[in-house]
Amino acid sequence: MGQNLTVLAVDDDFINLKLLKSMLGKLDTVGEVIEAKNGADAIAVLKERNDIDMILLDIIMPVMGGLEMLQVVRADENLKQLPIIVLTTDETKKTEALEKGANGFLMKPVRAADVAAKIKELAL
Repeated sequence: MGQNLTVLAVDDDFINLKLLKSMLGKLDTVGEVIEAKNGADAIAVLKERNDIDMILLDIIMPVMGGLEMLQVVRADENLKQLPIIVLTTDETKKTEALEKGANGFLMKPVRAADVAAKIKELAL
């Protein structure tokens, strides 16, 4: 990994998704941002594309939430190594997210500097 990462941003909130895409687009380490509005859509993207380098994942979403998606990804031999950063407003979900295999955790509203630092840390 390193430069030109392909990041999958998963959030059911349109504004959060656009904000994330804008933040990520300004980072020299990110080449492409793919959007998904829930865990089920994100899993579909992961099955279609094998070039995803990292996932930014909201927890509370309809259809399939972030914690459920985390379990699905970690159970898949082809996907389980993917770095996943969980984004949420709920501090109480941190332990559960990390136990289910999240590599990082950021509280919303996320700040560009925090996202950049976490991506740099996990992209090594």
